[in-house]
Amino acid sequence: MLIHRKASKIIKDNKQQHTENQAPERKFSGLMFLPVFLTAVCILFTVLMAGYILWFDKGSFQEETEGETYDRYYMMITQEDQSGFWQSVYQGAYERALQENVYVDWLGKDSFRDYSVAEQMEIAIASGVDGIIVTASEAEELTALIDRADAAGIPVVTLYGDNTQSARCSFVGVGSYNLGREYGRQALKIMRERLVGAAETRITIKTPEEPDGESPVIAAAGGAEMAVEPVEIGTADRPVRVTLLVNPFANSLDQNILYSGIQETIEQERGDTVVELSRQSVDDTNAFSVEESVRDIFMGGDVPDILICLNELNTTCAYQAVVDYNKVGAVSILGHYVSNTILNAIDRGVIYATVDIDTSQMGGFCIDALQEYHDLGYTSQYFTADISLITRDNVDGYLRGEEPENVE
Repeated sequence: MLIHRKASKIIKDNKQQHTENQAPERKFSGLMFLPVFLTAVCILFTVLMAGYILWFDKGSFQEETEGETYDRYYMMITQEDQSGFWQSVYQGAYERALQENVYVDWLGKDSFRDYSVAEQMEIAIASGVDGIIVTASEAEELTALIDRADAAGIPVVTLYGDNTQSARCSFVGVGSYNLGREYGRQALKIMRERLVGAAETRITIKTPEEPDGESPVIAAAGGAEMAVEPVEIGTADRPVRVTLLVNPFANSLDQNILYSGIQETIEQERGDTVVELSRQSVDDTNAFSVEESVRDIFMGGDVPDILICLNELNTTCAYQAVVDYNKVGAVSILGHYVSNTILNAIDRGVIYATVDIDTSQMGGFCIDALQEYHDLGYTSQYFTADISLITRDNVDGYLRGEEPENVE
């Protein structure tokens, strides 16, 4: 039985017990504080028992891994486990850990649906692990938990999302600004290849009170007139619309830095082209919520010309929406990460390009940071994983397993 599954069962049992113990009616004013008291007791009991079980298993987990013995035990905590992205990150961490005679467990792999990152952090701290790897944000609650772990002698590495105000020993991710610059450069390429100088048809309805125009007019019922006229894309009348899909629950600082990279790159190189850059929040709690958010964009008035996605799920849902709403060629997608679906969409020209992150390297860096901190008492504040750009020009080689060149 896996360590974190035991802890999750204890938490679930105690939450259920807490629900059953709450009285449906409050007949006596003296019992008003009973639910509060029971809640506090259950929370304390949950943390202590989870910590005890994990501590007990930490001493015997060697027996559960085919008799192997390890020098240290690390725990990785993520917000979800559905994407190939996080599975690849964990695999990279796992393989690097074995080289160092270290065992790394993925707590979020089975418990993220029931327990928040903060709750999983509580379990990890109570267990007394040797190190924590966590996908972070700038939330104050997480800052306090990271500081608690550090005070308890447990080094914390923030992964992909940072918590800059905490005592974390290192951050492993990508250079958000450089990533934004690359997205900006690709957006400019799309503008030059597909948009600038092109025109779209604009239809306006003129009422009898309005003066007649010079544009072609088609008679309409009731005396109104419908004018059909071309409008050049990239002008003040019809700017190029670029939309970045952002996660409202993710690290806002990282997303702001990335957005700045896109904005500055486009502004520096757009010339006379008028560009309208915006952000659209997408709730990526699950696939259904992402699909709904993306479809709302396509059902709105001004559909973006370029859609920039920051994770695998958003990329896949954007691709599906472009196909479903017959916008292939009209909406260009800049994606994130790789999957067979994304690679095939690039090959067919539905997705313009995607950014691939060396997730195995990212997972390995997490282990390197924790090991270095244990051995030396310090480590690098930042580890930046390599990124590669996949387009229609090199997707065939990527499908054959060839390694693309890294983006500088």
